[in-house]
Amino acid sequence: MSSASLAVPRHAHPDSVRIAALSAAIALNLAALAVLMRPMAPALVEQVQRVSAIPISWITPKKEVPPPPIIDLKKPPQPKTPPHTQAVPRPEPVPAPVLTTSDDGTVPAPPATPTLAPPNVDTSAPVEATLAYRATPLKYPPQALHSRLQGQVILKVLVDESGVPQEVTIEQSSGSSLLDRSARDQVLKGWKFEPAMVNGHAVRAWARVPVTFNLNEL
Repeated sequence: MSSASLAVPRHAHPDSVRIAALSAAIALNLAALAVLMRPMAPALVEQVQRVSAIPISWITPKKEVPPPPIIDLKKPPQPKTPPHTQAVPRPEPVPAPVLTTSDDGTVPAPPATPTLAPPNVDTSAPVEATLAYRATPLKYPPQALHSRLQGQVILKVLVDESGVPQEVTIEQSSGSSLLDRSARDQVLKGWKFEPAMVNGHAVRAWARVPVTFNLNEL
């Protein structure tokens, strides 16, 4: 018989010594782990307590604000248009007369404008009119000339039916009583006017006359 036929197969059996050594090592490791975990247990408990002591507050959602009400804006009532009325034509204004200074220092009035009075008006009362006049050379008062006085006087002259001054009053002063008196006296004594005409007849009238004293025109 050969050696091959006599060989008996061998089965692997666990080594009891080896198993015992592994078991002892695991037990030692567990024991060491348990020892290490003991000091950490109070700390873990304290951390758990701290976590549980954190206050929890609930966040309440904000209330929704309702939208503002819609305001209905009404248009104000339109003013009523007044009925169209035909415009009454206004009389055109009469342009003011242009005054020019003559060589003798006087200011002649513009041409006379006859004033027509209604039939029921009493023509014996003086009317207001713009009268043309013929002025005598204006004499400068010596005292005013010496004091270098100058200015313009507005006189109101009452003229009769023949054009002769009857009354002279000072309507606007020149600023110098000396010039005012001189202008009044010279117009009253030496000037001649065209009479005012009403309905084709000469009537008495009041006329305004400017008298200018100017040193540059001497």
